[in-house]
Amino acid sequence: MKEKIKKVMLVFGTRPEAVKMCPLMKELNKEKEFETICCVTGQHRQMLKQVLQAFQVEPDYDLAIMKDRQTLFDVTVNVLNGMKKVLEKERPDVVLVHGDTTTAFTAGLAAFYAGIPVGHVEAGLRTYDLSAPFPEEFNRQGIGILAKYNFAPTETAKNNLIREGKEPESVFVTGNTVIDALQTTIIPEYNHPDLEWAKGSRLVLLTAHRRENLGQPLYDIFKGIKDTLDEVEDIKVIYPIHINPVVRKIAREVFGDHPRMRIIEPLDVLDFHNFMNQSYMILTDSGGIQEEAPALGKPVLVMRNTTERPEGVEAGTIKLVGTNASVIHEEFLKLLTSYDEYIAMGKASNPYGNGTACRQIVSILKERR
Repeated sequence: MKEKIKKVMLVFGTRPEAVKMCPLMKELNKEKEFETICCVTGQHRQMLKQVLQAFQVEPDYDLAIMKDRQTLFDVTVNVLNGMKKVLEKERPDVVLVHGDTTTAFTAGLAAFYAGIPVGHVEAGLRTYDLSAPFPEEFNRQGIGILAKYNFAPTETAKNNLIREGKEPESVFVTGNTVIDALQTTIIPEYNHPDLEWAKGSRLVLLTAHRRENLGQPLYDIFKGIKDTLDEVEDIKVIYPIHINPVVRKIAREVFGDHPRMRIIEPLDVLDFHNFMNQSYMILTDSGGIQEEAPALGKPVLVMRNTTERPEGVEAGTIKLVGTNASVIHEEFLKLLTSYDEYIAMGKASNPYGNGTACRQIVSILKERR
C-alpha cells in the first residue's frame, strides 16, 4: 500500500487563483501531518502580490515569469521550465492547481511529466466551446485529463467529469473555495473614498477585460452600460479597470469623463470583496465573480455569450446577457426598474457551497493513499 500524502504543493499565478487557493493554503498549514509548499508563477505580478499580502501567504517559490506583452507561448514555456526545477527539488506527493489558467494547465502538465499526481481544485467547469472562454476552456479540459483528484464545486461539475470518463471515486463535490475566502475578507464597517463618492446613489460595480471580448464586443458592452447611465440618474458605476492597455483605451473612448462613472485602478482582494458587498448589483465578464456575488446576495449580469457556471443561471443568481449593446441596456434597465426581478435574483440560493470547501479538500487529502 502506498504511503499517505505528506507533502502537498500548491501552484498558482494569477489573482483569481490566489483568491481561491490562499484559503486552502492556510487550511493545509493547520495540519501537522502535511508539509505544505507554495509555488507562485507570477503570471500576474502586482495583482497577485496584493492577494498574497491580504491573506498573509508567503510563497516558498516564485518563478517570476511575468514580462511586458507576454503571450500564451511565453507563459507556457516559462512555467514549464520553472516547474521542472521546483518539482525535481521538492518531489511532492501531490500538486494542487486551480481552475483554468495557463499557469494551472502548465503546472499540471509539468507534474504529469514528473510522475506526480495532480489535484484539480474547481474541477469540472465546462462550456465545451474551446473558443469561449479562450484559452481557459482548453486549459480546464486538459487538466481534467491529467488530474487524479478532482475537487468539483457542484454536482453539475461532477457530472461533467463523470460523463468524460473520470472514475466517480476520483471526483469530490466540495463547494467553491472562494466562499471560504469571503469569510476572511468581508468587513462589516468597511469604508473607502470611492464608496463615499457613490453614497446617495445605487452603486453598480463593473468588471470587464476578458480576452475574447477585446475589440468590438468590449465597445458594445461599454455602450450598453453608458446608454443606461445616461437614462437612469440615481446610479453610479465604479470600474476597477484591468491593466490591459487595450481595455483602458476602449473605456476612455466610450465613457470619456462621464460624471457618474468612476474608473479606478485595480483593487486588492479585500477592497474588491467589500466593494461587491456594498454594491447594488454587478456587471461582469469574469468567472469568479459569478460565484462570489451570489454569496453576498448581489444580482449579476454576465456579459458573455457562454458561461462555465450554468448552476448560477439555473439558480437565478446570474443572468447571461451576451455582448450586444441593446440587450445589455435592456437587461440592466430591467434590474434597475423592476424591484421584483431584482429581489428574485438577490434572494436566489447560492449553489457554490457553504464556506467549508477548504476543510473538505484537506480531509479528503488526509484519507488518500
